[in-house]
Amino acid sequence: MRELEGRVAVITGASTGIGRSIAVECARAGMRVVLASPNAERLAAAVERVRAVGGQALGVPTDVSDLAAVERLAEATLAEFGAVHLLVNNAGVYRPGYMWQISLEEWEWVIGVNLWGTIYGIKVFLPHMLAQPEGHVVNVSSTGGLMTTPTHGPYTASKHAVVGLSKGLRAELAMKGAAIGVTLVCPGMVATDITSQLDRTGPGGKPKPVNLAPEVAAMWDTILTVTDQGIPADDVGPMVLDAVRRNRFWLLPNGEQFFPVFEDELRALEAGE
Repeated sequence: MRELEGRVAVITGASTGIGRSIAVECARAGMRVVLASPNAERLAAAVERVRAVGGQALGVPTDVSDLAAVERLAEATLAEFGAVHLLVNNAGVYRPGYMWQISLEEWEWVIGVNLWGTIYGIKVFLPHMLAQPEGHVVNVSSTGGLMTTPTHGPYTASKHAVVGLSKGLRAELAMKGAAIGVTLVCPGMVATDITSQLDRTGPGGKPKPVNLAPEVAAMWDTILTVTDQGIPADDVGPMVLDAVRRNRFWLLPNGEQFFPVFEDELRALEAGE
């Protein structure tokens, strides 16, 4: 989908970080932008940031783990702009710990946002996109969806699932002959707000105290340090829009250094595109 001006983009997890960066870049490309996030205050600030670069923007408070909320997001998008051409399933949450000690409520929260949120986005928006001449879906996974690190159980499981889901979606759309591209984004070292979620977010949108074992806390501190030293989240938006225009499947912002084993596969895929 090379021509973006005048098209409509829907981005989940758009109030901060990578999602907000993609929303701003879509506006700079002349797209009309729908931003979704469960936090109304941060969402309103992100909408203003998109409008500040000249974009038409609509903010829709949305919990992507709730199918009815995603359906309302689609209804609001169609009522405001009449179409959707670019769907970005970006919303993501994180909870560290030994997987047998993490509560089922927290497992369900992470899987609900990271995986079911992506499934619901595809389920609700794809029928509308298939009725149009072309479109594009961007699913945001993680380098954690391609490798694993101890104490990342729910996050790793959900992000690995998004990788498989995205590969399957691409194959099914090709089998159908649909002019809808798919991009799978696996960020590496990118400074985002996901690492602050222990302090401000938990199941149901309410922070929940987390008592981490010393070795888990040490691992978490390492993750915070590495993530904070990564590239700014604002650098990712232009990369994603370039991938959409070029119909690239794989995109690993500041993550390629972790995956020399994927170099041949990535080159082969890009050569074929």
